[in-house]
Amino acid sequence: MDWPIAEVARMSGVTARPLRHYDEIGLLPPARIGANGHRYYGERQLLRLQQILVLRALGVGLPEIGRILAEQVDEVQALRGHYRRLLAERDRLDALAATVSRTIAELEQSRKDGTTMTAINRPENLFEGVQPSQYEETLRDFPEHAEAIARRVAAMTPQDVEAGQRERTAQMIRLAELMAAGHPADAEPVQAETDAQYRALTQLRTVSAEEYRALGRACVDNEAWRAAYETIAPGLAAYQRDAIEAYAAARLS
Repeated sequence: MDWPIAEVARMSGVTARPLRHYDEIGLLPPARIGANGHRYYGERQLLRLQQILVLRALGVGLPEIGRILAEQVDEVQALRGHYRRLLAERDRLDALAATVSRTIAELEQSRKDGTTMTAINRPENLFEGVQPSQYEETLRDFPEHAEAIARRVAAMTPQDVEAGQRERTAQMIRLAELMAAGHPADAEPVQAETDAQYRALTQLRTVSAEEYRALGRACVDNEAWRAAYETIAPGLAAYQRDAIEAYAAARLS
């Protein structure tokens, strides 16, 4: 049995456009093309599409997915590997959610009491679920930036790495607070925060307006990034994307 591309799109939630793109780059050729020119997919193609979508959800870029699928021999063994990665990602996100939730609660309490937040007395608690290698894993679609980060991290002390992680978490929380306060993405306080983010990026390497826009879009399109933002506040990923778009249009164009 096979299914037309429209039915595959309906079942998988992937529109016909990326399905055609997957065919064009050799990642997911259809089982056959009908006399009407439409693509039809069989069971093997559906299983391959599942693997593609699982790997995309794990933040793997299309070129790397092609290499992974080309190298695998046994589909069941490959799926077991994907399953293990999904469980690990679930555990990481659970740990990240708990870390951010605890940080928010302690920040709120410290502001009420005028005291130092408990997590700062035990700074390692700030970084459960947030590791540089996991962050870099999501940068496969931005290889030059990933390389720049890898070079920077290699030259950093553990204390520097911890400080960078703390600042990234703080940036996301500050952005969530601005969103909760009702500031639009192009408002000055939001743009000031976005400017700080952009300047931090440019300390690694030159980042063009279009590349910065692409990084902004990845906050929503990259499953791992979106999950990290949405763990802090629903809608934060799109808010970050819109803030970057406004910044690039106003200051980088």
